[in-house]
Amino acid sequence: MGKIIYNIFLALYSIGFQLVALFNNKARLGVKGRRHDIPRVANPNRQLVWMHCASLGEFEQGRPVLESLKQQYPGISIALTFFSASGYEVMKNYKGADHIFYLPIDSSSGAKRLVDALNPTLVLWVKYEFWYYYLEELKRRNIPVLLLSGIFRKSHPFFQWYGGLWREMLHCFSFFFVQNESSANLLATLGLHENILVTGDTRFDRVIEIAERFEALPLIEKFCGDSKILVAGSTWEDDEAELIHYVKANPQIKLIIAPHEIDTENLKDVKKEFVNTIFYSELQRNEQSPGSDEKVLPNVLIIDNVGMLSRLYAYGDITYVGGGFGADGVHNVLEAAVYGKPVIFGPEFEKYAEAVGLVESGGGITIANALELESVLNGLWENESLLNDKGASAKNYVYSNAGASNKIIRVIQEKRLLTN
Repeated sequence: MGKIIYNIFLALYSIGFQLVALFNNKARLGVKGRRHDIPRVANPNRQLVWMHCASLGEFEQGRPVLESLKQQYPGISIALTFFSASGYEVMKNYKGADHIFYLPIDSSSGAKRLVDALNPTLVLWVKYEFWYYYLEELKRRNIPVLLLSGIFRKSHPFFQWYGGLWREMLHCFSFFFVQNESSANLLATLGLHENILVTGDTRFDRVIEIAERFEALPLIEKFCGDSKILVAGSTWEDDEAELIHYVKANPQIKLIIAPHEIDTENLKDVKKEFVNTIFYSELQRNEQSPGSDEKVLPNVLIIDNVGMLSRLYAYGDITYVGGGFGADGVHNVLEAAVYGKPVIFGPEFEKYAEAVGLVESGGGITIANALELESVLNGLWENESLLNDKGASAKNYVYSNAGASNKIIRVIQEKRLLTN
């Protein structure tokens, strides 16, 4: 029965995906990208590691492991798949993988074709997304599948009365690397006691790597000058509503804001919301025009590109991470915390262990409305010691949780899942 329901879900999902693609650009890119046949890339003379990620965030989570494997086993080839356009379109030219493409919609025949085409030696599944036919096919062929940075909650379908098919999928994994003890304990309730290791979250390793390889952004430095800087990243409309009043009332504070959605219409809307603004692309053009040094810069800079955010946080005295006023919850707080900055976010964060840990460490501050945001910001600006203490707590929290990637690599080596 579970498989019948799953097949109905897949059929309805595929139809819905096609319909949404008529008016949604991300879905349209996903449909278009899946029209291409997957080339046969299997090479009998090279081991292939296949890593699947739902989207960009999961890729950043798995990236430290993937790149470390390439260093340890330089002869391997790497295939990287994404389900979401927001992952594939950003990383389609990533030099660390030999093959990058969209994961085809799950099906029995499609799974066989893809596994035939790749013939992987090792499969890495990052955090989320469980596709039955792919996992079943890999298990049938005895190909080891590792779950990286897994996190499980009691509300997940694996632990519900109707979750039989989901539980079957868990038994397709050869090893679970989970973020916390509660995830390991939940798996134990399903009889999964072996091949589980609590490693923590590999994102800690990734943000540390980015911070320690920091490359300056000269135009951002010029915009900041000697002003106090608030950097707000991955913001949605609800986040922007919290920020608008404060920025208007405090024009001496400069805001750098990187909206989560950077399509043209949303960027126009963001620019209308804030007064005295400039796009980063305009800043670039102004830099190339005569007399640009004499121009007075606005106090709000809107980032209209992808790829800068992880470095932008370094320029803030205080940081704000968006998503915490939406049902899906706060975005990646670690990107900001690693630079030793206090991190502010909305009330929807309980599902994210790293955000909970950051609050508990003293480096994260959660707010429920614009009045609380104003109070928190003013309190930090007026008390430099408090600002510095919270920044130090944020950085210490990140560095004290490093090392998950090395633990995973060690298990791969010990179990000889790849050979030089």
